[in-house]
Amino acid sequence: MHYLYGSKKGVDRRLVATFGSEQQLLAYVHWATLKSLGERRGKFEQGSALASYDAWEKSIEALTDEDPDEVTYNPTPSML
Repeated sequence: MHYLYGSKKGVDRRLVATFGSEQQLLAYVHWATLKSLGERRGKFEQGSALASYDAWEKSIEALTDEDPDEVTYNPTPSML
């Protein structure tokens, strides 16, 4: 499983979605990014899993104790 985390200044990273492959995760981040503000930072599409964050991080291992079943698996733009 591939984990997508969102973060913003002053707030710990949060698990926002999981994906079956890195390619799916990266395609989703590419779609969700409205404006890039540097490496893994940006303004994100309203309604996306990253909407309230200003940075993202990916991992193949869980980085927090959050339950992956509590977030969307393989979100797509058509889910908005």
